[in-house]
Amino acid sequence: MYYAYKYRLKPSDAHREELDRHRDICRQLYNHTLYRLNEYQDEHGELPSMTALRSEIPDLKRWWDGLSDVYSKVLQTVVERLFDNLKGLSALKKNGYGVGQLKWKPPREFRSFTYSQSGFKLDKKGGQTVLSLSKLADIPIRLHRAIPDDAKLKQVTVKKEPTGEWFATFGVQMDREPPKPPENPEKCVGIDVGILKYVHDTDGTAVGSLDLSNERERLEREQRKLSRKQHGSNNYEKQRRRVAECHADLRRKRRDFLHKLSNYYAREYDLVAVEDLNVKGMMESPSNSRNTASAAWRKFLSLLEYKCERAGTHFLAVNPRGTTKECASCGVSTEKPLWVREHSCPACGVEADRDANAAWNILSRGLQDVGVGHSESTPVETALPVDTPVSAKRVVEAGSPTLKERTASAVSE
Repeated sequence: MYYAYKYRLKPSDAHREELDRHRDICRQLYNHTLYRLNEYQDEHGELPSMTALRSEIPDLKRWWDGLSDVYSKVLQTVVERLFDNLKGLSALKKNGYGVGQLKWKPPREFRSFTYSQSGFKLDKKGGQTVLSLSKLADIPIRLHRAIPDDAKLKQVTVKKEPTGEWFATFGVQMDREPPKPPENPEKCVGIDVGILKYVHDTDGTAVGSLDLSNERERLEREQRKLSRKQHGSNNYEKQRRRVAECHADLRRKRRDFLHKLSNYYAREYDLVAVEDLNVKGMMESPSNSRNTASAAWRKFLSLLEYKCERAGTHFLAVNPRGTTKECASCGVSTEKPLWVREHSCPACGVEADRDANAAWNILSRGLQDVGVGHSESTPVETALPVDTPVSAKRVVEAGSPTLKERTASAVSE
């Protein structure tokens, strides 16, 4: 399997200047390659091959002084990056989207360059770990987690964030295959996602949404300050960086919460069933789109999917239509407005939390898809005594094991 490991770099001022210089040379090469691509297309009526454009790089070095200062593999990946962008545009066009043409990259939009296959290594120098980049420098790196011994480093991408921080992302290839999901899963769970309660599962665990109101207010305050600065001035640049730091703070806290929550479900269960939500369509709704965007359900589901694959857990995305309306006990549909948070079935009389009922419907559909039988007892009734509210703050502070401890204590009671 292929994984990505991201680490923070600790470059000196001299390192920062050299990193920026290499990044700008790669940006200029990207723009030149785009110019040559458009020129070739105008002359021949078709796009040139990637090999043809890469073969021009040695000739460019004869008159382009700075180009020889950058490692050759890095220059080749710049050309590959251009053709990857072309493939992305073609895919969007096939899906019916209106697309234009690739544009030249200004400095603020070209923030990274990649060493592929060679030209980089992790080393120990002066009592600290450094990332040795060919024709660049030995840059100190903070390895907050170890890379597995059997992993092969395939590439590294060095990126400058809008905050001015530098990060290195390693592409790692693992020879071992992930464990296969069990044929007869024993620990199964259905998950319903929401706004007030981020997840409510069939084991009765309800995790509240992450409260980022203070961080959002700070961001809005700093954005108002930025609007009063003169564009292009030193004060504008300082304030722009503060705004970027606020965005980064929001993004990191949200991703930390989602990583811990998805990791808990991937490790603790043999089968996880979720809704296959059309988040893009929900974002286009005129109401509650801001809370929907802040919840980042699609990011949570994508993290949960790859973690389940890595842990050997069944991941099932079921059709979400009717999961809230149907009764998990008898299957009768009942119309419920959004503000009604309790499920009360007029046919069989079962009463349960609205999200708990939806979670059981999701699990039932997931078990049908994978062909696994389940108990005939009323699931909602068995779930009610063990509902365990867990604050999102507890997940962030103590990590996902908090969920397991709180759930176990509730069941034992």
